[in-house]
Amino acid sequence: MKIVADENIPYVREAFGALGEVITAPGRAITPALLDGAEALLVRSITKVNRGLLDGTPVRFVATATIGEDHIDKAYLAERDIAFSSAPGCNANSVGEYIVAALLVLAERHRLNLKGMSLGIVGVGNVGRRVHAKAQALGLHCVLNDPPLADETGEARYRPLKDILDCDIITLHVPLEKAGKYPTWHLADERFLTSLKAGAIFINSSRGPVTDNAALRQLLQVKRLRAAVLDVWEGEPQLDPELLRLVDLGTPHIAGYSFDGKVNGTRQICEAFCRFLGQPATWDPSPLLPPPDCPELQVDPALPGALAGAVRAVYDIIQDDAAMRGVLDLPTPERGPYFDKLRKHYPRRREFFNTRVRLSTPSPELERCFASLGFRCE
Repeated sequence: MKIVADENIPYVREAFGALGEVITAPGRAITPALLDGAEALLVRSITKVNRGLLDGTPVRFVATATIGEDHIDKAYLAERDIAFSSAPGCNANSVGEYIVAALLVLAERHRLNLKGMSLGIVGVGNVGRRVHAKAQALGLHCVLNDPPLADETGEARYRPLKDILDCDIITLHVPLEKAGKYPTWHLADERFLTSLKAGAIFINSSRGPVTDNAALRQLLQVKRLRAAVLDVWEGEPQLDPELLRLVDLGTPHIAGYSFDGKVNGTRQICEAFCRFLGQPATWDPSPLLPPPDCPELQVDPALPGALAGAVRAVYDIIQDDAAMRGVLDLPTPERGPYFDKLRKHYPRRREFFNTRVRLSTPSPELERCFASLGFRCE
């Protein structure tokens, strides 16, 4: 059996090698010709899987090693009776840690005390729930917005969108939907953004078109917002260079790119493929995982910024921002390939649970915070 896979799916050969012949290629280089004779296609978010790619091919199973599915034409797959699977929640913790890292950097830069500030979370699925838990650990008061969950559960804790407009910080964690009952394309449009309180902080790490990038640029130009953090951009891999200049932190769609999260995605789609084939799922990535780069941290609770320093030791979002800004030195035709290169060669980033924190003096409050963020504490 021929299996075609995005080369950026970690351990894809090890996971699927016993199930067929694995052919890898860059995500944007997967073509109908490459799928000649292939029965399975494994992608990440940059490959558009639709009629144009699959018509005339023998593909009967498609999986994306991501939580997002907007790059997949699921209606076409159903029409062709092609099985499909994604990896829900695989990198949700990674995105949660990205938001923590961003918030701590913004707090330092703008001299903010996060404790007691309000955070509006739009979308409370796998990612939003983790953001909620970690934000509470930082002392933020969270206002939750999720219309599908509100309709499904009837729970009053899911507030209408208007209730988050007065929050100090807004962060988006929704799928990209252009139609249906809950469309999210340009959810954060000019009207939404101008309705935010003056001096608010805006974060989008979901999908680029969920935010009207032109409207956001205009508000940042007139300093209506205090700051913005963008991991996703309209028109990827191209992006608005002026918007990148204006945001506090800009990254190349890597919020969910922790190594642990990507390996989770590989494991989940491998299990799905085994179910499709009617075989037991036996692949275990654990023996393949490298040791963490930062296995242990000694933290002095008395030092200012002890928490922020520890987080940066494990994941330095400022380095990702600096690498992203290299795109500004390039001519327009080279910017898209550079964006893709940053993603393809993204440094290995391990999640907080791989790091043990030792406090030099007792601090129950700080220890609880570290533990709630996912660190191991002693």
